Amino acid sequence: MDRLWATWRMAYITGKHKDTGCVFCNAPKSTKDEEVLILHKGSHCFIIMNLFPYNNGHVMVIPYRHTSDITTLTDEESFEMMKFVRIMTKAIKKSLNPEGFNIGMNIGRPGGAGIADHLHMHIVPRWTGDTNFMPVIGETRVISEHLEATYNKLYTTLQEELKNDKNI
Repeated sequence: MDRLWATWRMAYITGKHKDTGCVFCNAPKSTKDEEVLILHKGSHCFIIMNLFPYNNGHVMVIPYRHTSDITTLTDEESFEMMKFVRIMTKAIKKSLNPEGFNIGMNIGRPGGAGIADHLHMHIVPRWTGDTNFMPVIGETRVISEHLEATYNKLYTTLQEELKNDKNI
C-alpha cells in the first residue's frame, strides 16, 4: 500500500492554525517573512504563499488595508495588486513551469471566499492532470513539494523578476 504523508495539513483539518484577528492583517506585521510565507512586501500590497494551497506555488496578492469591498480599493492599491499578479505569474512560470493558471478573487462567503473579510487575489498554477480523485473522495489535495522548498524557488525567482522589471 502506498502512503501519502501531508502532516502539515493537520493544523488546517483541526482548526489549530487559526489566529485571533485577521490572518491577512497579522501576516505582514511579522518580522520573519519566510515563517509566514511572505514573498514580497510593496507599498500597498504584499505577496504571500497560501499555507493550505490548492496546488504547488499557490500564492495570493493582498492589500494591506483591511477591506472586503473591491470597489473601495484605491487606484494605487489596484495598480500594485495587478502589477504583483503580473510579476508573480512570471516568477511562477520560470520556477515551476505550469501549463496554465487560475487567477482571480472569490468575494464574499457566497462567492467562495474562505476569508471573506479581507480581499485577496489567488494565483494558482495548473498542470494537465493535476486534479484527481483525492479532493473528491478523500477531501485531500496532494501537494508534491514541501512549502519551504517551493517558497525558496519562488522567492529567488521573484527577486530576479523584481530587479529586472522596468515598471517598478
